[in-house]
Amino acid sequence: MAPNENVAAFAEWESTLGRLVRRATYGPTAAEMAKAKELGFQGYLNYQLNYTRINDDAVETAVASKWPLLAQTSDVLFSSDAGQVRQQLSEATIYRAAFSQRQLYHRMVEFWSDHFNQDMDKVGYLLVADMRDVIRKHALGKFPDMLKASAHSASMLAYLDQTQSRNTAPNQNYAREIMELHTLGVDGGYTQDDVAALSRVLTGWTVQGRGNFVFNPAIHDWTAKTLLGVTIPAGSPSLGQAGINEGEQILELLVNHPNTARYISTKMLMWLLTPTPSETQISAIASVYKATGGDIKAMVRAILNDAWLPVAPMKLRRPFHFLVASLRSTNPTVTTLTTINGQLNNLGQALFAWDTPDGYPDKIEYWAGNIVPRWNYANVLSALKSTTSLAVDTAAYLAGSPDAAVDLMDQNFFGGEMPLVTRNALLTYIKGGTFNDTRVRETLGLAVSANAFQWY
Repeated sequence: MAPNENVAAFAEWESTLGRLVRRATYGPTAAEMAKAKELGFQGYLNYQLNYTRINDDAVETAVASKWPLLAQTSDVLFSSDAGQVRQQLSEATIYRAAFSQRQLYHRMVEFWSDHFNQDMDKVGYLLVADMRDVIRKHALGKFPDMLKASAHSASMLAYLDQTQSRNTAPNQNYAREIMELHTLGVDGGYTQDDVAALSRVLTGWTVQGRGNFVFNPAIHDWTAKTLLGVTIPAGSPSLGQAGINEGEQILELLVNHPNTARYISTKMLMWLLTPTPSETQISAIASVYKATGGDIKAMVRAILNDAWLPVAPMKLRRPFHFLVASLRSTNPTVTTLTTINGQLNNLGQALFAWDTPDGYPDKIEYWAGNIVPRWNYANVLSALKSTTSLAVDTAAYLAGSPDAAVDLMDQNFFGGEMPLVTRNALLTYIKGGTFNDTRVRETLGLAVSANAFQWY
């Protein structure tokens, strides 16, 4: 799957608008390309960035109906079957990404889910509230608001062992990761002494009940601390809840630190544009971060510009991206997504299951070897016609000739930019046997398996 091996195969991907759709969505369907052509480059980008103006009622109604546990409080979820909670959160995540018109928003939900990664095996039902109140709420908002919401998330504090931290024995896990992974970056200029000091600052930040953040002054370290060049004077237990201000002060310091601007900008560039952003690109986006107070929309707008996109290299779809793209292309009737969720596990990217806080890798080197599971999945998906789980409808493909069927696959799977080598292969196969439902389904499976479908 190395990109330099198939440059000629993607010669048709010349449209700057098509590149924008590929990066801003989970797949350039015919409807999405039509919308982009109607609005133009900047208009379409504005449309996707202003996601709250896109009516998503149909998707949210379906989510509420099919996966009702997600609307419950943590108190209710605590008593619910853990497997059901996990299944409903995973399936709803897949459904929203595949069928929501707010495509760029969900691309950023995935990005921030990795940035603030948590393993559901450890935090369980607490992750439902975190995904709702931290990730989905702030995915296209402001980074400082998201970081602060995460720092007050019962799920995050449980995941990184902050709930075990005491003044007599500060736990350094969350303090380290909030600097290394969430803000400054591993080379962000902090020291082990800074980690130790921040862990003392954050003592008292904990959880009570079934998932309520609290500051407990009784377990807070009130002695003086110095970190990142800032001295926090000694306090007293008599200050009570005011002790939380120490942590709030450092969060403010972190979100305004120039290394945070560079680190977040670099990660967003790698996600949306290129695995190897230039110093010029990093500095430009970091400047947007500083000028806007970490406004994510403004940064995305600056990254997805019509000068950088045309020369951006192709990116390999991770399993989640690949699976969601296939659902967008086939546009099946969905009763449940249990089978598809299981297939995502087979593809190697089960949702909320990466056990370390760095999140699933976004590197071709990690994912390039799982081509056989992708082929197997394509065969499973294309054959599905169940009224109780998921059904791929072939009627539109069978309505015309084999050539017309492949033309339709071009629009639905490749946004009208199907490489010639892929077209020839699909035509050869679909014409190599009886033109019927079985042959069309097998050809759809080949389209999903095609090399060109693995990239965006």
